[in-house]
Amino acid sequence: GIGKAAQEKHQFRIGDAISGACSPVADERLEPVEFYKVSQLKKIAESSTTSTEPPPWVDVCPDLETYRRRGHRRLSARTYTTKCTTCKWGCRMPVEIIIDHWNPRGKKKYRFETFCYGPLNCRLYKAGPNRKVEGRIGMVYTEEDWVDEQMTSHREPEE
Repeated sequence: GIGKAAQEKHQFRIGDAISGACSPVADERLEPVEFYKVSQLKKIAESSTTSTEPPPWVDVCPDLETYRRRGHRRLSARTYTTKCTTCKWGCRMPVEIIIDHWNPRGKKKYRFETFCYGPLNCRLYKAGPNRKVEGRIGMVYTEEDWVDEQMTSHREPEE
């Protein structure tokens, strides 16, 4: 991944052509990026993707604090793949699941999940299925709709 300063300097957008030197991450299941320790970073060409009427939103990506502040909603994996990969608000990232919170050093599982940080009234948004998480002694936790609502309750529909 790139740092905050590099993003501020280059103002990257999805679709920009870039070059640089980097190292692959050790375990892709644990990292939201494919590469570490990026250096000699240069923007070779600006993205040719333009959108006069979003969605998708293809302008400069905001900083991580903005994503955290906005909160996420679960996003259908199919919708992400077909409509949201070019949107700055669409995200597919690895999730670590601790099976037994009483023993956090114990068994863990990993999977990729898709999220949307975009406006609540986005016409392309489609919620994914309620996520199920295995717990201790065969218990299963289902992440219901109220979790997404709670994560984004501070935002207006167009925000």
